Amino acid sequence: MTELPPAPDLELRLVRYFIAVAEQRHFGRAAEALHITQPSLSRQVRRLEEQLGARLLDRTPQGTRLTEAGEVFLPRAKALLRSTAQAAAETRAAAEPSRLTVGYMANLYVTPAVREVRRRHPDADVHVVHLAYDDVRAALLERRADAVVGRLPFPTAELDVTVLYDEPRLLLVPLDHRLAGKESVTLDDIADEPLPQTPGADPAWSAFWRIDPRPDGRPAPGGPVIRALEDKFEFVADGQAVAITAGLQPGQTIRPDIMAIPLHGVEPSHVALATRSGEHNRLLSAFRKAARTLLKAPAEQTEELPYGS
Repeated sequence: MTELPPAPDLELRLVRYFIAVAEQRHFGRAAEALHITQPSLSRQVRRLEEQLGARLLDRTPQGTRLTEAGEVFLPRAKALLRSTAQAAAETRAAAEPSRLTVGYMANLYVTPAVREVRRRHPDADVHVVHLAYDDVRAALLERRADAVVGRLPFPTAELDVTVLYDEPRLLLVPLDHRLAGKESVTLDDIADEPLPQTPGADPAWSAFWRIDPRPDGRPAPGGPVIRALEDKFEFVADGQAVAITAGLQPGQTIRPDIMAIPLHGVEPSHVALATRSGEHNRLLSAFRKAARTLLKAPAEQTEELPYGS
């Protein structure tokens, strides 16, 4: 095996100081942001340059600029700090954790499982955070959440995913729509109805919620472009589109001018629990167990007693 040359003993504090100067392009502004004096900051950066054996920054009348060596070192310095932070976070997670953050999508409820974890681990700090439909994987990998309950499809690379339950999909229409009041509808009923479009959305997510293409291979009709969930409801209420959703009971309303009708003949929505691949600790294990036991489709939800003893 090829031996690597000995690495310099870099102080992460000095690396952080260098990044601040490189981003501010000015020692004075960087010193102010770091809450240290400018002479002290200059000395610390010189120490880093001595450890590396290369000059990283040049002072100019306009401020400070990176040397060629500095340009090479800057992205590596940022990667070094990110790697160190991730290593520390993973190490803490592998120990006995005292904090758990649970993410959830709109119109999904994690309260029963969260309350059960708090009951079983009163010493734990358990938080919940609402996430956008397209933020599940990023929130987990960036460690903004430790477990997420969301609706598939979403990107699952580097995640462990378990389906908790299924929800029938429904059609949202305005109260004066020709289909309003029907007991159920099929894709044939909405063959020519426009459905909202979300530019930049995950293609699998968009295809699932627009049922695009249709079973016969035809593309789903286009529709108004939306940027937020509220936009979709506004377009539906205004009669400019219909929309496909889940998590509601037939006839249940999201707002007074919209109604939900069961959509038959289509695959149901899958509500799933996602965590980082291979990650195990006492709080995650407790939440996984509670989620599998207590989180159910709205039609199945009843008053639950805590599981186990």
